[in-house]
Amino acid sequence: MQRRQFLQSSIIAASAISTGMESTNNDQKEAKEFYEWREYDMHFGSDQAQLENYFKTALIPAYNKYGIKAIGVFKELSKSEPAKIYLLIPYASIDNYTSVNAKVKADEDYLKNSQAYTAISADKAVYSRFNSWFMIAFDGMPKLIVPDSGPRIFELRTYEGYSEDAVRRKIKMFNDGEFPIFYRTKLTPVFFGEVISGKNLPRLTYMITFKNLEERDKNWAAFGADPDWKRLLADPQYANTVSNIIKIFLEPTVYSQV
Repeated sequence: MQRRQFLQSSIIAASAISTGMESTNNDQKEAKEFYEWREYDMHFGSDQAQLENYFKTALIPAYNKYGIKAIGVFKELSKSEPAKIYLLIPYASIDNYTSVNAKVKADEDYLKNSQAYTAISADKAVYSRFNSWFMIAFDGMPKLIVPDSGPRIFELRTYEGYSEDAVRRKIKMFNDGEFPIFYRTKLTPVFFGEVISGKNLPRLTYMITFKNLEERDKNWAAFGADPDWKRLLADPQYANTVSNIIKIFLEPTVYSQV
């Protein structure tokens, strides 16, 4: 209980110091979203359809019912062993997270629709464990952007820093100059988040989308050749901001809302 209270207090504190960004329609600051990212490690030989059916018929409809409208469900392009399933849940705030999840757990439709999932026996467990972490959106991109429908893949990138200040400076680099370059070179953003709870801190994680890997390679090449990017890269204040980069290529499930 103390750990949970500490985590919530930490997230609230992070929210309190956030400044938002300029709205395109007025001068008011936009509140920054919170993101929960889940990574499910499936058991070898397990019935993955059971977990996906739970997402489709119970969990996602319940979240949608209480206002969480853009939930992403993804699988890896390269089939890892054991298989993994990823879940992205955007919340308006930490209060939104706590209130929605309390409502979902008590919702009669959710309880009814999840009966088959909760009845899975221990010897037929679908996944071994799932990891979950929270992120707070960047000032420069306070809201998740749902991509256009149609064929699409996603690149999830995590930048680890050697210190909290290194990650702070990398986030400043995005907010102060990288976002226009991303849009200009068609590295289409989905979300950007500072990871505030989870393993391997400090770090940030973001997701971008493309039609295919060929488009991805072409657009990253354009980004690397961009004069504004080269100028930012040479700025001493942004030196040594990233100590490790982790890339995962994902495809959406047919029922993913992202």
